Amino acid sequence: MRMCTAATYKTKDFYMGRTLDYEFSYGDEVTVTPRNYPFDFRHMGKIDTHYAIIGMAHVAGNYPLYYDAINEKGIGMAGLNFVGNAVYQEVEEGRENVAQYEFIPWILGQCASMKEVRELLEKMNLVGTPFSQQLPAAQLHWMIADKDEAITVECMADGLHIYDNSVGVLTNNPPFEMQMFLLNNYMQLSPKQPENQFSDEISLKTYSRGMGALGLPGDLSSASRFARVAFTKLNSVSGDSEAESVSQFFHILGSVEQQRGCCEVAEGKYEITIYTSCCNADKGIYYYTTYENQQITAVDMHRENLDGKELVRYPLIQEEQIHWLN
Repeated sequence: MRMCTAATYKTKDFYMGRTLDYEFSYGDEVTVTPRNYPFDFRHMGKIDTHYAIIGMAHVAGNYPLYYDAINEKGIGMAGLNFVGNAVYQEVEEGRENVAQYEFIPWILGQCASMKEVRELLEKMNLVGTPFSQQLPAAQLHWMIADKDEAITVECMADGLHIYDNSVGVLTNNPPFEMQMFLLNNYMQLSPKQPENQFSDEISLKTYSRGMGALGLPGDLSSASRFARVAFTKLNSVSGDSEAESVSQFFHILGSVEQQRGCCEVAEGKYEITIYTSCCNADKGIYYYTTYENQQITAVDMHRENLDGKELVRYPLIQEEQIHWLN
C-alpha cells in the first residue's frame, strides 16, 4: 500500500509537489507530453491537441501514466493511494467516462482554470477500466490546484466527492473530510512558545524551544503526516525568489519523508520516500530529489518543443551527487 503526501505552496509563484513513498520504483521518469501527442482515451475517443504537461510518470507502451503533473496553464494534479475507500463508477452512456489512469491527462490536457476543472468534473464519470491486465486500476484520490484554490477528488461507493481543500494538503486514508476534522485535535499548536494555561496554582515554564508544537504527531501514518505537513506548510516562511521558494518547499515535504528501516512492509522490505517533487506551476519547471540523490534536479518544460508529438523522457538521477571541496 503506497503512502504519499502532497502539498501546495505559494510565494511569488505557485508550487505543488509530493512525496512518493513505497518499497520499490516502477522506473519513474520526468515526462513532458507536448501539445500534439495524441491521447487515445479508452471511452472518450482521441484528442490530438491539448495543453502541454510535465510530471512524473511510469511510461508503459509509450503512454504516460502520471503520478503527479502540471500543465502549461498553471494547474497541478497529484494522485495518492486511497486503498479500501476508492470505488470507481460503472461506464454509463451519456456521461464522459474517464478511466482512472487517464484522469490526470484528461483534466490537465483540457483545463486552463479551476473553473474549467470543476465544469469537467461535473460531466465526468470516473471508471475503473484498467490500463492493461498487468496494470489494474490503482485505488487513488487526487488533489487538483492552481494559485488560487485547491480541491480534493474522491470516488467512493456513494459517488464522486469534490471537496474544497483549504489547507492544500493530501495524504492517504482516512477520507479527506475526516482528515480535516482531525485537525481539530491540534488547534492548540503554535510556532510560538506556549503560556501556562494548566493552572494559576503552580508555576510552569518552558524548558526548550519548540514547545508550542508539543502534541504534533511524529509517526508515519497518513493521518499524522496530514497534520504534520499541514502545520509545517501553514506556518512556513520563506523569501519569494525561486531558490528560496523551492528550498522551502522541499523542507516542508521533508517533515514527512520516510527513512529506510522505519516502516517495514514485509520481511526485509521497507517503505521509503522514493522521490520528492516540487513543481513551479507558473514557470513549468519540475524539480525533484530521490532517496539516494538529495541534490535537486530540474526539468523545464519550456526548453522542450511543446508543439511536438513525441514524449520527452528524463530517467531519474538516482546516485548521490556529492560536491567535493578538496
